[in-house]
Amino acid sequence: MTDKQTVDLYSDRAADYAREVTTPEPSARLRAFMAALPAGGRVLDLGCGPGNSAAAMLAAGFDVDALDAAEGMVRVARESYGVPARVGTFADIDTDRTLDGIWANFSLLHAPRAEMPGHLARLAAALGPNGLLHIGLKTGTGAARDSLGRLYTYYEDPEITGLMNAEGFEIEMRETGCEPGFDGVEAPWIVLWGRRA
Repeated sequence: MTDKQTVDLYSDRAADYAREVTTPEPSARLRAFMAALPAGGRVLDLGCGPGNSAAAMLAAGFDVDALDAAEGMVRVARESYGVPARVGTFADIDTDRTLDGIWANFSLLHAPRAEMPGHLARLAAALGPNGLLHIGLKTGTGAARDSLGRLYTYYEDPEITGLMNAEGFEIEMRETGCEPGFDGVEAPWIVLWGRRA
């Protein structure tokens, strides 16, 4: 289930969000992710937003499928970055075991908690052997809307790690921090890399 209020906010504010997240060079985290994948590999940018990360991966020679539920974000990705993004939800994932990597950078945190196991199962089924999942989430408990109306589901490390382990992911990297989001509020976060056997 896609939260319409969240998707509409991202669609309506896509240009503003693009200005907020776009940097001249890919982030150190994205560069490390690309370095951990086979050259020219197949990557899914799940919740691609305005397409800045997908554009960086395309420029680096990867075969990128960019997917976002917000039509406004997909439009910015196409028009501003030349990314052939498409509109789709977390359920619209090809489970063909051919992906080398999945970049789910602070996108799955908008999914209801009850749906996370199913999403992770589809992501696991989409990755080929040794495939790598990058997932970023805000840490905490429960679920709530921020001041912009976006729905967030919060996770602590043991919970999300356990869910990933249950789908066959071996955690090979974790990073935590705290920084302001699009709403300007400082929030703690966790980034995990899960490797498929």
